[in-house]
Amino acid sequence: MISLVIIGNLGKDAEVKEVNGKKVINFSVCHTQKNKDGSSKSTWVECGKWGETTAIAPYLTKGTKVYVEGVPDLNLYKKNDGEPGGSIRLLVNKIELLGKSEVASQAGPVGGTPASELPEVSDLPF
Repeated sequence: MISLVIIGNLGKDAEVKEVNGKKVINFSVCHTQKNKDGSSKSTWVECGKWGETTAIAPYLTKGTKVYVEGVPDLNLYKKNDGEPGGSIRLLVNKIELLGKSEVASQAGPVGGTPASELPEVSDLPF
């Protein structure tokens, strides 16, 4: 089995959708690698978490640092100019919140709950 682990920050709030009667949480994670010469490169990975519960979705907000693990899926396509392109999509089987988002902390309430009262990872129902 091929497994991919990513630690990074969410680029926008997660979206919950229903597809053929099943729920999926879609979100994107960015990891920035800093090079010795001072330059940096950001890699974006689109993620999808399928499952019965979407309880974590309100906590997946822009800027939140997460650990995600799953099976990678490569999407190859042709760009408008005819050149080949590709993107990575991760079919997530494990997700952990690594810290509260600075954006969420500054914004205050998230889903009606003050940021200071958000549950620890071990308190979440999944």
